[in-house]
Amino acid sequence: MNKKFNVTGMTCSACSANVEKSVRKLNGVNSVNVNLLSNSMTVDYDDTVSNDAQVIHAVENAGYGASVYSRKANANAKSQPQENPVQKELQSMKTRLIVSFTFLIPLLYLAMHHMLKEWIGLPVPEFIKATFHGPENGVVFAFAQFLLLLPTAYVNRKYFQVGFKTLAKRAPNMDSLIAIGSTAAIVYGIFAIFKIGFGLGHGDMEMADHFLMDLYFESAGTILALITLGKYLEARSKGKTSEAITKLMDLAPKTAMVIRDGEEIEIPVEEVVVGDILPVRPGQSIPVDGIIVEGSSSVDQSALTGESIPVEKHVGDKVIAATINKTGFFKFEAQKVGDDTTLAQIIDLVEEASSSKAPIAKLADKISGIFVPVVIVIAIVSAAAWLIAGQSFEFALSIGIAVLVISCPCALGLATPVAIMVGTGKGASNGILIKSAEALETAHTVNTVVLDKTGTITEGKPKVTDILTTGLAAEKELLTVAASIEKPSEHPLADAIVEKASELGLVLKTVDRFDSVSGQGVVAVLNGKEYFAGNRALMDSKQVDISSLRSACDSLAENGETPLYFAQGQNLLGVIAVADVVKPTSRQAIEEFKAMGIDVVMLTGDNKRTAEAIRRQLHIDRVVAEVMPQDKESEVRRIQESGKKVAMVGDGINDAPALARADVGIAIGAGTDIAIESADIVLMKSDLLDAVTAVQLSKAVIRNIKENLFWAFFYNSIGIPLAAGVFFSLLGWKLNPMFGAAAMSLSSVCVVTNALRLKLFKPRRIAAGKAQSTVENTIQLQTEGDLSEMKKVITIKGMSCEHCKARVEKALNAVEGVEAKVDLKKNNATVSLKTEVSDETLRNAVQEAGYEVVSVEEKKGLFS
Repeated sequence: MNKKFNVTGMTCSACSANVEKSVRKLNGVNSVNVNLLSNSMTVDYDDTVSNDAQVIHAVENAGYGASVYSRKANANAKSQPQENPVQKELQSMKTRLIVSFTFLIPLLYLAMHHMLKEWIGLPVPEFIKATFHGPENGVVFAFAQFLLLLPTAYVNRKYFQVGFKTLAKRAPNMDSLIAIGSTAAIVYGIFAIFKIGFGLGHGDMEMADHFLMDLYFESAGTILALITLGKYLEARSKGKTSEAITKLMDLAPKTAMVIRDGEEIEIPVEEVVVGDILPVRPGQSIPVDGIIVEGSSSVDQSALTGESIPVEKHVGDKVIAATINKTGFFKFEAQKVGDDTTLAQIIDLVEEASSSKAPIAKLADKISGIFVPVVIVIAIVSAAAWLIAGQSFEFALSIGIAVLVISCPCALGLATPVAIMVGTGKGASNGILIKSAEALETAHTVNTVVLDKTGTITEGKPKVTDILTTGLAAEKELLTVAASIEKPSEHPLADAIVEKASELGLVLKTVDRFDSVSGQGVVAVLNGKEYFAGNRALMDSKQVDISSLRSACDSLAENGETPLYFAQGQNLLGVIAVADVVKPTSRQAIEEFKAMGIDVVMLTGDNKRTAEAIRRQLHIDRVVAEVMPQDKESEVRRIQESGKKVAMVGDGINDAPALARADVGIAIGAGTDIAIESADIVLMKSDLLDAVTAVQLSKAVIRNIKENLFWAFFYNSIGIPLAAGVFFSLLGWKLNPMFGAAAMSLSSVCVVTNALRLKLFKPRRIAAGKAQSTVENTIQLQTEGDLSEMKKVITIKGMSCEHCKARVEKALNAVEGVEAKVDLKKNNATVSLKTEVSDETLRNAVQEAGYEVVSVEEKKGLFS
């Protein structure tokens, strides 16, 4: 059983190490992972041997508090608002901070007013001089400082309670260092008060004056106040690292409208059950996951997937909780509710990744586990060494306190988890769900990416790419006949033809008879005439002459497209080419991988000719075609055995073994649940460019962690020798405990602030211009020829071969007054206009040829 617990009282990585050590001793515990940043712990244990109560008791034995973690994706609308524990802790720390500095300022003024007068010329009132100056006022002077210290010590009593408790259990932590250091200063100050009183009572003014100079109350107060300031700033910064999770939780609507007994009623979203029908109006947030059963609309999914453009939704399409309905009205049937919704699962994934521990964190954990006891030993040895060397007890005490307070391992403990939390949160905001810190770390080492073809590189859904006619039928007439014949078929290629006809608004005819010829195509009767539709084998068997289009069809096949022949009797009407088209961003993503020095391999079960066509089109390094599902996993293993770190990107059930085998498995979000479950990273937008972003994000996070660890180690390696007085004999450098406390607090704040820089992360797109223009086959304006002519640039999608080029040129040149030249190699063309031609006319000409117009831009010559 894997269970999550809240842990209270932890302040440094030594705390998390002690909690882990205590829980790991329980029988039946397989693994323990404590996260200092989120104050949480996940425990994998055998519930037949141990239980929750035993785990909690083990944490309490270590000196901390624990409770079973629980989270509701949506707060009950009827329940009373609950206080945020993070805000409660922050408010408590703010109160401690205010009280600490309210009393610290007069304490410092009282203790150091004579120095302040010398340093900055600060005037000293007469009543201060009369009341506190001179050895004769020594007891009043010392006792007043003690009274001013008490409120600061009381509001910060947590350091003493936790510090001495963990010390008693032989598991000292950061609080132990603070408690020992400040207690030593306070106890010595109280001892000094007795000595001052004794000296004054016995007329020994020299003794009184000596101990008046060695009070440490202001040092104790400053240590407590500055460390509280550092913890407050740290807590505020840490709160920002979890903003991504908080924002996701805030997306969830609190109530939902449902139709029950024919009426619309508003209920708490927790009461929605599977099968409920929910109406959604424009501007409303979708409460749960489901399928549209009535109506249509565009839905803004940007908060979950990062897609900036709203997605059109129709009957039968899925809708996701927390996305926003933009325009239309629709009703949908609830399919996933509560913790089963996509939003709840995303939150769980992000929280799980934030709480998990990267391998690089193990180094910091091992060091932190022994760091505090070593620091205490260093402090004792340093103080003893200076006493032996002949320095005063006060000097040695100052050295010991300085070592204790500057060595708190806060920065070391925060170096990794803050970067992991910010990184996973940044990924989630970009539609990239990273399941574990280990996956986030491993991704930066990947040097080979293996891509599935269907659904990953390509759309995964066949589409009509070309329509060729023999002249016996116009294009629309051919498409109408073809779609009418193919509509009864359940073949994916038939679906592509029917969908194309639907896009153009063609009215289909009723088929009188329909027969499927296995492996060849179909025979149908339409309006009393017999039609054949299928591959070349069917045409040959029906003695249809295809010689007029044979060359063009061979060219289409070489480009990975499947030509489907259509004939009426023995007369060939034309050919419709269908292909699983490449996604618009696949070329760019592959270029980006190669720019990062990552080898790209495509695995596909498709035939070698189609795979080779895709390889040529996208410039993929290597292709392995006709691969059986079980062989995909073997191929990934073979690449790993050659010494490569492999990332596998896939979407289907047959990709699951390969995803699990790879060093990093990346699942396309639109893929199957099994593939997503097997993967380490999930791409919500099903965009291959997000796989590139995931690798770049991993590199940024690991770089940030290394920076944090470097500064944490560097700070301690410099700070401890300085505090121990190593440089005192040579350079006269001695660290005041107050400055040590300030430096310790500042180090933690610096580490968290550095991690927050990851919020500024933006993916780099080195090959963006080149790849995008290639994929979209943009026809751009060329300023050549007669500069006085009007020229227009038409941006077109869908061209892929010389045949496409010829069709576009033919269609445009057929328009009166138009002279067009398409250069497929350069992906541009010049459209020169001898007379005025409207954009709509040009647009219609291209669309009639079977291609999609993105935009039409007008420019005139320089001398017109």
